[in-house]
Amino acid sequence: MPRMRAVDAAVKILELEGATQAFGLPGAAINPFYAAMRDHGGIRHVLARHVEGASHMAEGYTRARAGNIGVCIGTSGPAGTDMITGLYSAMADSIPILAITGQAPVARLHKEDFQAVDIAAIAAPVTKKATTVLEPAQVPGVFQEAFGLMRSGRPGPVLIDLPIDVQLAEIEFDPDTYTPLPAYKPEASRAQVEKILDMLATAERPLIVAGGGIINADASDLLVELAELLDIPVVPTLMAWGSIPDDHRLAAGMVGLQTATRYGNATMLASDFVLGIGNRWANRHTGGLDTYTRGRRFVHIDIEPTQIGRVFAPDYGVVSDAKAALERLLEVARERRGAGTLPDRTEWVDQCADRKRTMLRKTHFDEAPMKPQRVYEEMNKAFGRETRYVSTIGLSQIAGGQFLHVYHPRNWINCGQAGPLGWTVPATLGVVTADPDSTVVALSGDYDFQFMIEELAVGAQFNLPYIHVLVNNSYLGLIRQAQRAFDMDYCVQLGFDNINADDTIGRAKGYGVDHVRVVEGLGCKAIRVEEPDQLPDALARAKTMAAQFRVPVVVEVILEKITNISMGTELDNVTEFEDLAGVPSDTPTALMLLD
Repeated sequence: MPRMRAVDAAVKILELEGATQAFGLPGAAINPFYAAMRDHGGIRHVLARHVEGASHMAEGYTRARAGNIGVCIGTSGPAGTDMITGLYSAMADSIPILAITGQAPVARLHKEDFQAVDIAAIAAPVTKKATTVLEPAQVPGVFQEAFGLMRSGRPGPVLIDLPIDVQLAEIEFDPDTYTPLPAYKPEASRAQVEKILDMLATAERPLIVAGGGIINADASDLLVELAELLDIPVVPTLMAWGSIPDDHRLAAGMVGLQTATRYGNATMLASDFVLGIGNRWANRHTGGLDTYTRGRRFVHIDIEPTQIGRVFAPDYGVVSDAKAALERLLEVARERRGAGTLPDRTEWVDQCADRKRTMLRKTHFDEAPMKPQRVYEEMNKAFGRETRYVSTIGLSQIAGGQFLHVYHPRNWINCGQAGPLGWTVPATLGVVTADPDSTVVALSGDYDFQFMIEELAVGAQFNLPYIHVLVNNSYLGLIRQAQRAFDMDYCVQLGFDNINADDTIGRAKGYGVDHVRVVEGLGCKAIRVEEPDQLPDALARAKTMAAQFRVPVVVEVILEKITNISMGTELDNVTEFEDLAGVPSDTPTALMLLD
């Protein structure tokens, strides 16, 4: 049996499991693992500027392509605690990433050694499993189990903590006979899908709610095929945006309190039956459950048994991987089509299309400082169908969900449940690492952008080009809007008169941080835009500069400071703060124009 250090076995398992891209920071307690990566030579590594950033890069890398598992690496103590936000984000959104931390020697774990912390206990609530390996011979098994866990059932992150003496110990390990553990995924039975289709047959106005589980299962093509076969409109959740092209005749819009279209909410409220696949009925999607559920029946399919009935009790629940369920639903639906027993949905589909054509928000505003709606209108014009968008939280993300168009799965990469500020820059770098040849556009407000702005230097160092649209109103805009309910505008202003601001800046002078100078100081390129008619040229220049310099290019757009974006407390109680579209010129990039 071959003998090698435990870390050499661990790095070899990364290769054998296909996890060959890591993001992290070396340190004394993890240096043996880095030495093993150097000796192995097959694990690519991106040096982050912050370990939380490394964890979000791993998330972005995983989210970008089916089958990817990003790896984040850090030393003992604060490196592990810095990863917690990334692990929480990954766990909440069912994203498999592997976190590897160094640790003090086993004999000193309970002696308050320098940077010795029980990271396994800290990480346990936000991982599928967190383990401090105390016996060197267990290292191969722990890594093998980690990959099996990440891929089985509801995907999610795992943390492995390696004491430095465990890393350096010699063990017996035969890589030639190593075999990954099979991933367990429950599958819907024929009897279950027969029942679902029987229930659908009794509905007059059915909808499919497509969740992030469809993206995780790489099953978007099957979703579209099923929708077309049954002629049922589809509402993607924010985590599944792109699972059906926005301009598909059965794409019925987005539903929710914030990242929603007017026609999407109206169609949900008009429906009488909802088939949810791989979704979790998130509160920003449903709003008040009485409004959301009244007058309609629900079927819920999810890979995680405890999700069924967690938010509300469906009329029927099935535990299944989304891909397996869609395959079986298609099989039975084809049989019923052949027998001529599928209902005609033409009238309902036409009603949904009519809402999509008429219930639009205005986007074409000419004011300066700009309204955000105009920014997304110009983005729709500037960026093609293949563009990947990355965003996390805030009014910038909410407006993006209302006005941008997405046409392919994994082309809207979004941190869903956790929503940590600062996520966008490092996650985007992970996406670009996974897919360096695509057009990647990040979307941030000024506060999200400032949280982990140092990670832009990673993009410059490793030549990871993308375009970052930064909408700057020098406010915590979403929180300011929420404070309206308390009749206050308190501790949310980011603007100040920057004593170093160039006199030529104009309207941006009172906006505080000079993002252009900071971005350029980090080795990237930046363009500031203050007038609406400057935007098309700025976005075109940004694409050219990203290709030429192979670094992130930031387009900072100066917005009006007080901006309110449509949102509400119920699907039937969304406040519209701006004029609605009345003529085609009000919304020139709409998917279906007004008459």
